[in-house]
Amino acid sequence: MGSTLAKIVETEAEMTQTQKNKATAHHLGLLKARLAKLRRELITPKGAGGGGPGEGFDPGRSRLH
Repeated sequence: MGSTLAKIVETEAEMTQTQKNKATAHHLGLLKARLAKLRRELITPKGAGGGGPGEGFDPGRSRLH
C-alpha cells in the first residue's frame, strides 16, 4: 500500500509543477486519470472483486421451462 501512496504523492507533485495552458491540458488530464485510478486502488485493492464461488447467473438453466 505504501507504493500506491508514493505514486499518488508523485503524481500530485507533478500536477502542481505543470503549467496550466492549452499545450499541457492533455498531460494534466492523463495525470488526473492516473490519480483517480490510484485513489480507487487504495479504496478497493486489486485482490478484491467478484468472480468467486457462489450463486451466479446461468442463462442455460431457467425455471420457466
